[in-house]
Amino acid sequence: MSKISTQSTDVTFLDDTIDHSTTPTLKNTATLFNPAQSQVADSTQPYHHKANHNQNRSITQSGTAAVDTATASAPAISAPKIGFVSLGCPKALVDSERIITELSRDGYQVASDYDGADLVVVNTCGFIESAVQESLDAIGEAISKNGKVIVTGCLGKEADKIRQMHPAVLAVTGAHAYDEVITAVAQHVPRPQQSLDADFDPKINLIDEAGIKLTPSHYAYLKISEGCNHRCTFCIIPSLRGDLVSRPIDSVMNEALALKNAGVKELLIISQDTSAYGLDLKYKTSFWNGMPLKSKFYDMCQALNDLGIWVRLHYVYPYPHVDKVVELMGENKLLPYLDIPFQHASHSVLKAMKRPAHSENTLARIHKWREICPEIVIRSTFVVGFPGETEEDFQCLLDWLIEARLDRVGAFTYSEVEGAVANDLPNPVPEDVKQSRYERLMALQQQISAQKLQEKVGKTLKVLVDEIDSEENIAICRSYADAPEIDGHVYVDNIDGTVKVGQFLTVTIDEANEYDLFASYTVNAL
Repeated sequence: MSKISTQSTDVTFLDDTIDHSTTPTLKNTATLFNPAQSQVADSTQPYHHKANHNQNRSITQSGTAAVDTATASAPAISAPKIGFVSLGCPKALVDSERIITELSRDGYQVASDYDGADLVVVNTCGFIESAVQESLDAIGEAISKNGKVIVTGCLGKEADKIRQMHPAVLAVTGAHAYDEVITAVAQHVPRPQQSLDADFDPKINLIDEAGIKLTPSHYAYLKISEGCNHRCTFCIIPSLRGDLVSRPIDSVMNEALALKNAGVKELLIISQDTSAYGLDLKYKTSFWNGMPLKSKFYDMCQALNDLGIWVRLHYVYPYPHVDKVVELMGENKLLPYLDIPFQHASHSVLKAMKRPAHSENTLARIHKWREICPEIVIRSTFVVGFPGETEEDFQCLLDWLIEARLDRVGAFTYSEVEGAVANDLPNPVPEDVKQSRYERLMALQQQISAQKLQEKVGKTLKVLVDEIDSEENIAICRSYADAPEIDGHVYVDNIDGTVKVGQFLTVTIDEANEYDLFASYTVNAL
């Protein structure tokens, strides 16, 4: 079987001078876009292991995806067009989807390039300094190429900084400020007058709770809550997005059902703290599908299982009550996959970070989960070089990883974030030491990952097709162990013309490397 490079290349399609013929022509597919970095990704850091779930979308990618999703819901000619650049994590991507959905309901179209946009919305990220710079650069690019720009998202909390660097911006709002963005757009580009617009399509009012998605049509992110009650010293998310605010369970389930009915095969559940879902609501009971249902993590997982599609859990903290959800995985009622941000293993570092559950014996919990569900896959992220981290602390982390044998690991070196408490902690770690520790950790994890993937050779797996490489006659797929854009792939050889994007296949694994699996096509599963 021919090996396919697993390195990522960030691509931006912002005008018609670029040949799109080499781009996968998948419905709603969008590649990563990072305006602050070079076009070629750092080959030393495979994209499977980026610390953040980077879901950046350029104006063209956002426009193409939205137009594909809402083709039957948009006026044809005269409606004003709004361009979108969406930066950051899937939670921010969902915010962009909601804004685009509301603008579409108001009769606006989504532009696919700067020149064709009457105004551009830039949804920013402000989590770490590199993300802040990326956002500022994206704002500058939008101003230079269009001129009419509204800024929203996490960096919007730093309105003075944005206006100081880019005084031409028309408006600045904070994260998940949907109504404010819609109002600002209408102020500078008046809403289409539907009664006077001969091209207005009344089907625009039929956009359902699934909304318009910027992801491929076969998977979607479902955000169940906003904000976070924790006060980790390296994180400023609560100051950007506030405390935990959970969506009522009936709202979550209505959207989930609408997505399933729209053809989604996989739901990726996201929030800042998924396992705390419903805590702020005191686990209030609502009615859905004629039955009482609590706004509670376990109850939600049970209900989502009843939809009969893949459900993948992200941003789960390792609280004891997660054990019950793992039992559902052991009963084949959820994908046996947990994304848990452990961040470190040394108790002294975790205490300095003020991580929730820092005193928990996480190794014991992982072992218990594997007893309950032997097939469970665990991915996590770690910070190296946190202030005060000693060589002993770091070695503790390496030893922990050797015993934990996590399937997927991302890591990043600590960097100061404006407003974070950790900035004032003593004993900062030198940059060269941070980088050395990062490289040592990733080298170790690469060995662990290669060993674990080698164990899958000869096994049969169900995979979901993300992309077709017609020239190589290969389907680029994911198994239950692989979240989109952050984990590995299963490359399936010798496919036939019946294989389509969004389809499930049953394949036999022939080979493995450090990150990916290589398989032969056996039989169409669904």
